[in-house]
Amino acid sequence: MRRLLLLAVATVMTAAPIAANAQYPGGAGGGRQADDDKRQAQDDAKKKRRDKDWGDAQAPLQQLKNAGPCPFVKTLYDASRYVEFKDDREASASVGFSGEIQGVSAGCQYKDDEPIRMVVDVLFELGKGPQAGGGAKTFHYWVAVTDRNREVITRQTFDLPVTFPAGKDRVFVTDHISNIVIPRGSATTSGANFEVLIGFDVTPRMAEFNRQGKRFRVNAGSALAAGDTSPHR
Repeated sequence: MRRLLLLAVATVMTAAPIAANAQYPGGAGGGRQADDDKRQAQDDAKKKRRDKDWGDAQAPLQQLKNAGPCPFVKTLYDASRYVEFKDDREASASVGFSGEIQGVSAGCQYKDDEPIRMVVDVLFELGKGPQAGGGAKTFHYWVAVTDRNREVITRQTFDLPVTFPAGKDRVFVTDHISNIVIPRGSATTSGANFEVLIGFDVTPRMAEFNRQGKRFRVNAGSALAAGDTSPHR
């Protein structure tokens, strides 16, 4: 269980595009439709596998009693995935450890002029590729509270240690963050004035890889088909 106390320390941040499952645009006409249909089928199959592995734990957290709407909770698109490449070569055979934020559930509580108190569950899908060193990895991710895309109020990084069981190259992990506290200026300041952003601690190269819409499955390379050596878009 994590505990995070958020204090009003303002730092200017230029917000990057935010999307839950954005895809790299395909070709025009029928080719684009075919690509969209294929991606939709892949996403549906992936969701079924995820639900089977994760059970019903993705159900939203029970809504706490509060005097207004909760802050928006989103995954930052540029940091929603983590992919290590050996020698910076973007190929399935070069993938080390990888991960993707698959879901976020949150609840909040506040009344009168009290601060907003939040709890957040984050679902991670984590993978081990052919270039992964060993069966354990400590991933790092961050949680930031912003004043609706204008300023960062606070940002804190968390460690996520993961051990892959023998014979497994993919695991699902849920991290629970409790007692997020967001100060409010007055009793009329609602949770809608704030956003909670979540993302992996990525390098600039990883962020650019994500920004371009490139992606690998989290256990890329573990069962690599012949000739399948380039990222999917």
